Amino acid sequence: MTTDRLARVAAQIADRRELWEPHLDLEASERSYASLHRDADLDVWAIFWLPSNDTGWHDHDISSGAVHVVDGELVEHALVLGGPDRRRVHRAGGSFTFSPSHIHRMTCESGRAVSIHAYSPPLWRLGQYSVGDGGVLMRQSVSYADELRPLESAA
Repeated sequence: MTTDRLARVAAQIADRRELWEPHLDLEASERSYASLHRDADLDVWAIFWLPSNDTGWHDHDISSGAVHVVDGELVEHALVLGGPDRRRVHRAGGSFTFSPSHIHRMTCESGRAVSIHAYSPPLWRLGQYSVGDGGVLMRQSVSYADELRPLESAA
């Protein structure tokens, strides 16, 4: 699916609160998530964020994606070599897309947030990044079922 189509799917699912709201636990003390749909072409998740949640640097292997923020706000950090990361704040009602080669991290810096994520092809593997000896960027392949968190530096 194209990233434009993924953005439309994420926004449509976001508008259908009955699909994701039953998975929202207002008493949760950790970020939680729920798989809403998975077939041969599409993977859709709801993610429920808490303040200071951080995915760490990651890519989505061969999958393109779209994120629609339903409630609250998320910050997308894009990796920039030789400089500070580029930060974009995405507020409720906003969406963004990315290609498989995009490396980013997502944070929730204040309040709670809810987001809908759509991926095509469906996620199987992701890459998580850390900094090794001498500042070398290291990639670790993880399953789509593993929760993304910042990796400890290998240095």
